[in-house]
Amino acid sequence: MSWILRAEDLPDLARGATLLGTGGGGDPHIGTLLVRQVLGDGAITILDPDDLADDAFVIPTAQMGAPTVMLEKIPAGIEPTLALRTLEEHLGRRADATMPIECGGINSMIPLVVAAETGLPVVDADGMGRAFPELSMETFAVYGVQGSPLALAGERGERVIIDTGADNRQMEWLARGVTVRLGGVGHIAEYAMTGEQVRRTAVPRTISMALRLGRAIAQARAGHADPFDAIAETLASTLYPHMVTLFRGKVADVERRTEHGFASGRARIVDGTHTLEIEFHNENLLARRNGSLVAIVPDLICVTASDTAEPITTEGLRYGQRVTVVGISTPDMMRTPAALDTFGPAAFGLHETFAPVERLAPYA
Repeated sequence: MSWILRAEDLPDLARGATLLGTGGGGDPHIGTLLVRQVLGDGAITILDPDDLADDAFVIPTAQMGAPTVMLEKIPAGIEPTLALRTLEEHLGRRADATMPIECGGINSMIPLVVAAETGLPVVDADGMGRAFPELSMETFAVYGVQGSPLALAGERGERVIIDTGADNRQMEWLARGVTVRLGGVGHIAEYAMTGEQVRRTAVPRTISMALRLGRAIAQARAGHADPFDAIAETLASTLYPHMVTLFRGKVADVERRTEHGFASGRARIVDGTHTLEIEFHNENLLARRNGSLVAIVPDLICVTASDTAEPITTEGLRYGQRVTVVGISTPDMMRTPAALDTFGPAAFGLHETFAPVERLAPYA
């Protein structure tokens, strides 16, 4: 069922989307401010995928670039809608709706900015079910939708069309190069598709799930209940049914570098003689506890504040933070052989084989 989103929903939505972003997807505070600025007292229609006509024309919109850059290079605000209009002009067809390409503090919000400016509805779905660092790592691509032509817009009104046909990896490579030359951040419209293709290829109802997760955390804190129990209870009836506590401890070290449009590195979390190491590339990819694998992409590895369950992005990790790291299972459509070929461990150069987080060693 479709529903209405208002400004008062944004903090909970941002919190839940940041949790699902598994360390990536952009800063939630910036994302919330961007939507508030254009939404005001208005409202946005969130369309359930089942309410889309088969021939409806949907153009997803997003921000791309290294999360570390986004903290210092705030968008002008014109870019997402400019990217959408540029792709519409190129294709000769107006969009009936927009949609996120991933979950995250900014990238669950960028389509809402477009919706508030244009009056378009936003489809309650996305193409990653979490956040991934590359545009080719989409369930859209796994199940037959090509990403290009892609429109990319910059803060000074720059516009670029990239068309690599069915080669989504080449599209990502070229778009990343343009983004780097725009200062590390760009806004895009890509993976234009029909309503039938949305239902067939997208991870459904992730906006409403993010809102429920963020609200459950806030309500648990307000009622002095355990917010981690609230997360687990909320997830149990979704496509992400398993939440596993991976570790609790203090951030002892963070190595972070920004290269080629990505923020990469590792974090070490300690508890006495026990250690959890996380490798990230925009998003958290792999976690080893005392040297043993306990979670790996595409399952979610989420770092949160131990006292509040507030999710912490990779660019927000700092020495001394007391954190609880949880693993969350991805939907079955993200664990198929075709999906793992696109965004499983090997796609990131990792040598480990995917194993579901709920089957790996529990934390004692």
